[in-house]
Amino acid sequence: MQGAAWVRMNWPIENEVAIECRGVGYALNGGRALVHGLSFEVRRGETLVLLGRSGSGKTTTLKLINRLLDPTSGEVLVEGRATTAWDPIRLRRHIGYVIQEVGLFPNMTVERNVGIVPELEDWPEERIHARVEELLRLVGLDPAEFTGRRPRELSGGQRQRVGVARALAADPPILLMDEPFGALDPVTRSELQQEFRQLAARLAKTIVFVTHDLREALLLGTRIALLAEGRLVAIHSPKEFLRASDPEIQQFVSSLDLSKRDLSAES
Repeated sequence: MQGAAWVRMNWPIENEVAIECRGVGYALNGGRALVHGLSFEVRRGETLVLLGRSGSGKTTTLKLINRLLDPTSGEVLVEGRATTAWDPIRLRRHIGYVIQEVGLFPNMTVERNVGIVPELEDWPEERIHARVEELLRLVGLDPAEFTGRRPRELSGGQRQRVGVARALAADPPILLMDEPFGALDPVTRSELQQEFRQLAARLAKTIVFVTHDLREALLLGTRIALLAEGRLVAIHSPKEFLRASDPEIQQFVSSLDLSKRDLSAES
């Protein structure tokens, strides 16, 4: 992913907290709780990784942040304002969202896919075109080669790059990423992880990144929040995480050590 000029949006900066969960819970209509009492802050410009097993509440937490779901207890604040006080459309247009399946519109070109949010925001056509070209270069795709292609003409890694470009199109200060590299082959995944790490440092976005892969969490996270059965176990820096004594954390760390031993034995 290549460098590009960047203009940040004029969002409030009176404090360093971009996202805050205060005792957040979410339960289905039948009463089964998917998350319980989540309380944490995401600092402006950091990458907070939500790590956990399947069913731990990671994706539900992302959906609570961009108001695809409303909490059944507690509150989620974005830029100091409860998500329930936001117009949901305005909130989502100011939060980039990248998912594993990418979700590109198959009938649209790459240019239309990337430019869809600026188009909805009534940007002039010339500005949209310039923005699309800027973003494609940023994620390592040549605009001359890719703007006119359809998603079916792209590889998995290329589609994921387009998905990141689309999420950044309106220059949102917050980016949510739900296992964005999980479906890719190991080599492509490793390449995109390294490029995303550099991109995140350069753009200084506030990022919440979901994964079940400890290696990915250690590589990309400013801090790692471990979830288990819908509850927050702990939040640590990557170095602190590896030294933490909590049993659930130790299970993740042990699995990492086991994988290293397995690779050593195979070699």
